[in-house]
Amino acid sequence: MPKVITAKEAEELVRKGEQPPAGSILTPSARDVFTGRVKPGANAAVSAQKSAGPIVPDYEFKWTPGSDPKTPAEIERFFNSPEIQSLKVKICDIGRRIWEKDYVDGNGGNITVRVGDNLVICTPTLISKGFMTPADICLIDMDGKQLAGERKRTSEAMTHIGIMKRQPKAKACVHAHPPHATAFAVAGVQPPTCMIPEAEVFLGKIGYAKYQTPGSPENSDEVGRIGVDHQSVIMENHGVIVWGKDVEDAYWKMENTDSYCKTVWIASQLGSGLHTFSPEKLKDLIRIRKGMGMPDNRTDLRECELCDNSDFLPGVVCQVPAAPAPGTPAAVEASDPAVEAAVQQITDQILKKFPAA
Repeated sequence: MPKVITAKEAEELVRKGEQPPAGSILTPSARDVFTGRVKPGANAAVSAQKSAGPIVPDYEFKWTPGSDPKTPAEIERFFNSPEIQSLKVKICDIGRRIWEKDYVDGNGGNITVRVGDNLVICTPTLISKGFMTPADICLIDMDGKQLAGERKRTSEAMTHIGIMKRQPKAKACVHAHPPHATAFAVAGVQPPTCMIPEAEVFLGKIGYAKYQTPGSPENSDEVGRIGVDHQSVIMENHGVIVWGKDVEDAYWKMENTDSYCKTVWIASQLGSGLHTFSPEKLKDLIRIRKGMGMPDNRTDLRECELCDNSDFLPGVVCQVPAAPAPGTPAAVEASDPAVEAAVQQITDQILKKFPAA
């Protein structure tokens, strides 16, 4: 009979850095512990939370400034602490989700979470994001030096850190290659604005970083510069990087980005143009966004600049050409007797070979 894992047993496994036994059944509370939705030891506070009324979940990792571990022993204890073990599980969960959404293939993509003044945990290099375990996760400093972890850190961690160094609110980054948004990256197209309210609130304007070699200092500088004011950045000929206050928040923005690009792409093929709401309406959405603690550098722009999509060129829509007007050269050419005779000859041959029943 399969073993049933309770929340208490799940907390103990997370503390040890272990996964549930194969074939075991997780209670809903135990599943929340393994996915990081509930931190170990949090179950005792559930009744208190209920008495306090409805809440908004907060997954942000918080630390006391100046409290980074220094010695190898302190770093090892920190890296294996229940709080970091829970984050490792959460990163693996996000990795599985971006893999299942076809946002990454092979060993593509990477994930980081800032956990101190000078500390970041990240995914390793050369691993499928759909099949990671907590034991695969690495600990590095803000210069990219690996401090803990059995596997080598991703070479693109410095691109994430390029944002984190410039934008203190960037506590987690996710990089992937979602097909619709990456198509914009390959086409060299920055997505337009003022089309879907949710995108303006939760994404803001999507940034566009010029191509630099992945993993290079130049790419870190370029993406970091753009990422200060844009929580979602399309990297030319590469993919997408997003950031948020926690890794779940960052992942949502990856979904938002690809969904938005997909919708814009489909709408651009319908032949009726892309309709936008007014700059005044966009101001309302920017106020909502900033009220939620998210940055937006469009606050001081003039109205004529807020919904300026003049650089956006939708894809070509294929249409059946209109019939040429009578008397035009094209019409004369279409009525050439030689052409009509050839068409009639071919028609007669077809009818002779396939007579009507």
